[in-house]
Amino acid sequence: MTAVATPAPPRPDYIDDRIAWWAEHNPTGEAVTYGPRTWTWAEWNDRVRRAAAGLHDLGVGRGDVVAFLDKNHPACVEITLAAGAIGAAHAIVNWRSAPDEVEYAVNDCGAKVIFVGTELVGSVDAVRDRLSSVEHVVEVTPDGAEGDAYEAWLARSQPYSGRPEHTCPDDVCLVMYSSGTTGRPKGVMLTHTNLVEHTLAAHDGWEFDPGDKNLVAMPLFHVGGTSYVMFGIHDGVPSVMVREPDGMSLAGAILAGANRTFLVPAVLAQVLQSGEDAIALFGNLKTFCYGAAPMPTNLLRTAIEAWPHTEFIHVYGLTEVCGVATHLMDDQHRDPGHPERLVSAGQPIPGVEVRIVDPGSLEDVPVGESGEIWLRTRQLMKGFLGKPEETARVITADGWFRTGDIGKVDDEGYVYVHDRLKDMIITGGENVYSPEVERVLSEHPAVLECAVVGRPDDRWGESVHAVVALKPDAAVTEDDLIAHCQASLAKFKCPRSVQFVEALPRNPTGKILKRELREA
Repeated sequence: MTAVATPAPPRPDYIDDRIAWWAEHNPTGEAVTYGPRTWTWAEWNDRVRRAAAGLHDLGVGRGDVVAFLDKNHPACVEITLAAGAIGAAHAIVNWRSAPDEVEYAVNDCGAKVIFVGTELVGSVDAVRDRLSSVEHVVEVTPDGAEGDAYEAWLARSQPYSGRPEHTCPDDVCLVMYSSGTTGRPKGVMLTHTNLVEHTLAAHDGWEFDPGDKNLVAMPLFHVGGTSYVMFGIHDGVPSVMVREPDGMSLAGAILAGANRTFLVPAVLAQVLQSGEDAIALFGNLKTFCYGAAPMPTNLLRTAIEAWPHTEFIHVYGLTEVCGVATHLMDDQHRDPGHPERLVSAGQPIPGVEVRIVDPGSLEDVPVGESGEIWLRTRQLMKGFLGKPEETARVITADGWFRTGDIGKVDDEGYVYVHDRLKDMIITGGENVYSPEVERVLSEHPAVLECAVVGRPDDRWGESVHAVVALKPDAAVTEDDLIAHCQASLAKFKCPRSVQFVEALPRNPTGKILKRELREA
C-alpha cells in the first residue's frame, strides 16, 4: 500500500521531514526501488538516520560539507537528507568530471568526507594527495554487494534522532556545481527553505495518483535529478531510480510501473527514433516533464501526437532557484487557440516573480519587448560558495536574481526565452560555458588564440565547436586538440569539432565577435 496516508502530513521545514513522516505513517509502503533492491519508508528512513549518525561520528557538523561522486544511487539521496538532518551540506560532484575537475570541486567546497562509486575510485585516487580537506573516503558499490564499505558504515551506526541545536531551515543543505563565465564552476548554495519551497511550488498543477511511481532518471548532480526526487519523497509515492537514463534502463523502469518523470529533450528524440515498440512503451507515462534544453517544435508536436494521453509539462529554470521557475502545463501545450505558446516556457510557478529588464539601463522594458529575465523567489540560492563578489553581481539588494537569459513576457504572463548567456552551450541537457573550454584549449602549446561556440546538432541540440588560430609554424590536428581537452575536462565539455583559422574576428575594441562565429 503506497497511497496517500491520513492525516495529511504537515508542511515540512527541513528536507528530511517528509521521509520521517512517511516512515511513521506508512512504514511498510514502498519508498524506492533501485535495480533488484527495494526499501520501504521505514527502511529508507532508518538508512538516512544511520547515515546522519555515521557523518556525526566522522566529525561532520553544522556548516560542514560532504561530497558524493557516483552515478545515480539512492545513497546519494540518503547523504543529502542525512547531511541536512545534522546541519551539514552535501556537494554532489558531476561523475563525468575529469580528475582535475573533481579536485577543484572537492577542494572548493571543503568536503571533509567523500563518498565515491566503485567505478570512479580511480578519479579520486589520482588526486587524493591534493584533496586538502578530505579526512575520509567511503566507497559505494552499484549493487550493495558484500564488502560494500558504505553498507558496512551504515550498519555500524545507530540511527540519529532529533536535530542538533542551532540548526535552522535557512542552513545550506545542498551544493550544486554550475559552470561559470570565469572558466571554473561555482558552488550554488541551496537551503532547506529553498528546496522545500521549490518542491511545493514546482509541484503545482499536477499530482500523483494512487498507484503512481516516480521515475528518477536525471543525474543527481543536476537539480533535475536531486530536486525532482524530492517530489516522490514529499508525496509519499514510490520512486524507481535508474543509474543512467539510457533506453534499456528507462524501459525497465516503465515496465516496473514508473509513470511520472522529468527528462531532457535529447532523451525524447532518441525514443521517437527507436521504433514503434519503444514509442508504445513510453506512451505509458502519465506525465512527461521536460526542460534543461530547448525542445525543437517539430519534435514536441510529434511527441504530443504519439502520446495523446500523456501530460506534457515544459519547465524553465536554473540551478540557482533549485530548478523550476516557470512551467507550461499540458492544457497549454494543446490549446488550439494559442499555438504560439508551444514555444513559450509557460507562466511563473507560485511564489516566483518575473521581470524583464534592459541590461544596460536596468529599467523594466514594456510588455512584449525583450530584455534580461530577472526572478525573485524564496527558492533563490543563498549565494555562490566562497564567492560573495560573484553573488553580488547576480543578486540585487532587493532580492532579484539576474539570470543572464534574454526573453520577454506577453500580456498574459507567458515567458518566452529567446537567448541565453552567449558563452553558454547546452548539449544534451548539460550546460557548458565556453571560457572553461577555452582555458584548457589555450594551454596547448600550439594554440595562439581560440573561441568556443555552440553548433546546431540534431541529436544533442548543440555540440561544442572550437575555432582556433595557431601560433606561427605550429602544427596540430583536430584530434590532438580534442584529446588535449579530454585530459582535463569531462567528455561532454570537449569540442566535437575544431575549425582552424588564421585569426579570430574582433570588433574595434579587440573583443572576439562570437556572433560571427555562430553565424558561420
